[in-house]
Amino acid sequence: MTASPFPLSQPLAVTGMRARSRSRDLLEVVVGFGLIVGVIWSPEHLQKILTPFVFVITFALVLTRRRGYDDLGLGRRGLVESLWILPAAIGLALVSMWVAAKFGLLHPLYQADFRHIAGYVLWTIYQQLLLQVLFVPRLRRLLLNDGAAVSVAGALFAAAHLPNLTLTAATLIWGLASCSAFLRYRNVWALGLAQGLLGLCFSICVPDALHHHLRVGLGYLHYHSTAR
Repeated sequence: MTASPFPLSQPLAVTGMRARSRSRDLLEVVVGFGLIVGVIWSPEHLQKILTPFVFVITFALVLTRRRGYDDLGLGRRGLVESLWILPAAIGLALVSMWVAAKFGLLHPLYQADFRHIAGYVLWTIYQQLLLQVLFVPRLRRLLLNDGAAVSVAGALFAAAHLPNLTLTAATLIWGLASCSAFLRYRNVWALGLAQGLLGLCFSICVPDALHHHLRVGLGYLHYHSTAR
């Protein structure tokens, strides 16, 4: 009596589906990170052209395989539980400003108008959306380990801030911390707002000569030739 092939064919089909899913995850991580780094290292005139396209593509990747605001980290799930992050960030910012003032490092914010500050905070919220919804879930499926996924995601987040070494070091710490927090709360609002607050604090506590107005990529390298 010949054994039925069906018990064998089903696991093979499932294995094939998983392999295709992992390949897709890897491709989306590489494409997403490649587009971001490509824009960062593009000349300013090309950045103005490429940025809208990269925004659309990365946002489309964020929406892929997501259902509703909770899956995007933008809903009510985990929001209340994660709100402690904001007063913690405020406390850290106040301590940092006090220390910077003691050492004579505290200085005014570059472009301290409301439009600039609001735009920066919105950008940090979007950064968290990209980091937590585009990269972290795919890295978890690829690496099959939360700790490894958090480490790689944090490293990618920091690498996107090169060659600004002071900002790269700060974003490595924040990337690891924010990814760990997201896996617990699954909400980006407090993380994005906290990143905006800490970024503004960083910009006034660390000398501009070190972080070049928080610029990265070619913008960081060209800072001296454009600064007045």
